[in-house]
Amino acid sequence: PCRFYLHPELSNDLVGTHPPGAHSLVAVSVGYFLEDSVDMLCNQKLHQSWELLFHHSVVIICFGIAVLLHQYVGFALVALLVEINSIFLHVRQILLMANLVHTTCYRLNSLVNLGTYVVFRIATLAWMTRWLFLNRHNVPPASYAVGTVGMAIMTPMNIILFYRLLRSDFFR
Repeated sequence: PCRFYLHPELSNDLVGTHPPGAHSLVAVSVGYFLEDSVDMLCNQKLHQSWELLFHHSVVIICFGIAVLLHQYVGFALVALLVEINSIFLHVRQILLMANLVHTTCYRLNSLVNLGTYVVFRIATLAWMTRWLFLNRHNVPPASYAVGTVGMAIMTPMNIILFYRLLRSDFFR
């Protein structure tokens, strides 16, 4: 959010405009997703991690295009807003592993997790899908196809995860 406040031109051009450091941030993010994928492949069973590996693969492809072409970096920055919610998803996992499910901390994290999920995952993905559709005439067909497929994969995945979180944390 700070990037958009400091660089309002991003609101008008998510394809060719990006502030200093944004390209590096997206490149480091690709590295993170690659490292996390390798870690999952080495330390988890495939049936436990296939969804997250699939998610990481889509992100690596989409962000990799942005890094290699030096375009769509602004769009990738918007996509990184989704990761704000990851903080609370990870805290949730840690609390589950520590068997602290029946604590005030877990309950509070569940509420914050759900709120940030709606704002930073669902609303952000909806906004990105809308932006992509409204700007389809400014995006080359190959990039539009990659973006559309990426959004078509990420949106249902996030809706399913949201349902699982609701069911697990609020409707047990």
